[in-house]
Amino acid sequence: MPIGYNFNFYKGAYLKDSQEYLAKKAALQKIITLYGRNVVVEVLEDESIEIAKIHMADSNKTDGNIATILSHAKKRGIEVLYHSKAALSRISKNAKQDQGVAIDIKAPSYQNAEEILKLKSYNLIALDGIHNPQNLGMIIRSCAAGKVDGIILPKKSSAKISPLVIKASAGTLFKLPIFYCDSLESILQKLQDTKIYRLSSHAKKSLYEIALTKRSIFVLGNESEGVSPEVEKLCNESLIIPMQRGVESLNVAVTASLIAFMPQL
Repeated sequence: MPIGYNFNFYKGAYLKDSQEYLAKKAALQKIITLYGRNVVVEVLEDESIEIAKIHMADSNKTDGNIATILSHAKKRGIEVLYHSKAALSRISKNAKQDQGVAIDIKAPSYQNAEEILKLKSYNLIALDGIHNPQNLGMIIRSCAAGKVDGIILPKKSSAKISPLVIKASAGTLFKLPIFYCDSLESILQKLQDTKIYRLSSHAKKSLYEIALTKRSIFVLGNESEGVSPEVEKLCNESLIIPMQRGVESLNVAVTASLIAFMPQL
């Protein structure tokens, strides 16, 4: 060991750096980035949405929507960062449609689905291939108003958080946990001792007949095709919502509402 080397000092400095890194990483995971000039204007006009930063391509002309964005940013005291076009496309992850603008929204309830593994009990709704942003927004609103503990939202094959989703959620977007994952299969495979239910119009057992366990997940499938075969294999049981007068099925957002207000929850 070198003369004068203070192991405890360097160990403490390393731990401090590690903790700061993890804190920054956790904060970044709670950021949702949207892009496009009209989208950014819409977001900025909704003062209930907390903004972290605005990103601009340094080649933008300061007229039209760009002037409007800068005006809103100045009024609200939001930091504007300027980047090369290439750097901005790395932030937006969509060079063809970002129009030289992106915005970071603070979403404290938006978190990695791995966090579910730390919970002792939960009743969650998982979304498998929900593509309609209005349906997603209404599902979020119903779940926020009801008794479920959160939503699992895959990044692949799913509607993304957007102004349409924000509008349809009617200001409830960040009022309950939204657990994001790359694919629904990847997180469901890790959730041991969890009862995973699939909602299906072909099931025999009623939603209202079940006795909930400490950990339950209700999977809602695509608007037209239902739950995917890959996810269906991971479900323990299929449930039906009893229908009257020959009605075959309900809109997925209505189904989410019925689950969110189940008497058993």
